[in-house]
Amino acid sequence: MKTRLVRIGNSRGLRLTKSLIEEAGLKDEVEITLREGALIVTSVEHPRTGWEAAVTLLLERDDHVFEEPTTTRFDNDKWEW
Repeated sequence: MKTRLVRIGNSRGLRLTKSLIEEAGLKDEVEITLREGALIVTSVEHPRTGWEAAVTLLLERDDHVFEEPTTTRFDNDKWEW
């Protein structure tokens, strides 16, 4: 796709078509990086996306094992209860 830079105040912007935005899976927030003279526009991934569903699946399984926490030297020597 060929497009032009448009003026936005003192800056410039790119106008992207709706179909291109949808095909790339872009939302309201994007990340732009520069690599070898090219701008790379990617959708922002939130670091904990999908965690809730993963924990729900884990808790539904019968084979999960939760271990009791083990104490450390700090717990035994430094910590006052």
